[in-house]
Amino acid sequence: MKRFIEDVKKYRKYAVYAAKSELKSEVANSHLSWLWWILDPLLFMLVYSFVAVIVFRKSEQYFAAFIFIGYNCWNFFSNTLRQSVKLVTANSAIVSKVYLPKFVLIFVKMTANGFKMMIAFSIVVVMMVGYHVPVDWKILYMIPLFLTLFVVTFGLSTFLLHFGVYVEDLANVIQVVLKLIFYLTGIFYSVSKRVPYPYSSLLLKCNPMAYLIDAMRDSLLYQAVPDCGLMAAWFLVGLLLSVFGVRTIYRHENSYVKVM
Repeated sequence: MKRFIEDVKKYRKYAVYAAKSELKSEVANSHLSWLWWILDPLLFMLVYSFVAVIVFRKSEQYFAAFIFIGYNCWNFFSNTLRQSVKLVTANSAIVSKVYLPKFVLIFVKMTANGFKMMIAFSIVVVMMVGYHVPVDWKILYMIPLFLTLFVVTFGLSTFLLHFGVYVEDLANVIQVVLKLIFYLTGIFYSVSKRVPYPYSSLLLKCNPMAYLIDAMRDSLLYQAVPDCGLMAAWFLVGLLLSVFGVRTIYRHENSYVKVM
């Protein structure tokens, strides 16, 4: 743990600089630039609003903001996990020449994806104003919820980074698994309200994104207190995954170059 903290302090500036460079290169040749980070979830919201409200005649209160919150959080989570699988091989030019703790590469992706998520969340604020959503102190639960999201994402990403070096088809497997989990997460429906018990309880306990998105909607839109016990449990799971994942990377990172 001491080595991890020292490495985070040492390479934090590199992670921020690399994330900035990635964000700049991503929009360098685009006419709409960073607006794509808002347009992507916005267009998704419009499509699923049409399907849910017009086709299936199912909706939720503040439905546009409801979908926007879910899709933004899911984008951060799924993009980081997918990118983590090929991080070492994608950065082989760097890791083969200079020493860099490999988990720092995850921080770069999380910083870039997190920045895009926060930019898109500005639309949620606009929607809340437009819907006249009442705001009270329960919105503060967003702080520990975001922290839990980051810890769980980092913990899972460490293992995907490690095994992605050795298992060539892991990227395809993760792509399929994430598609399955997407529909079990409640991006365009409420798990707690639409899924009958005990399946709703099972989804919230076994799928961290289903719980986190449901809890974020509760604290932001519905002035409800999320299940703090479940939030603490998922934070602890993410912390344990992070500890074991970082240890695994430290133990094997010298062999990554040989495998590549």
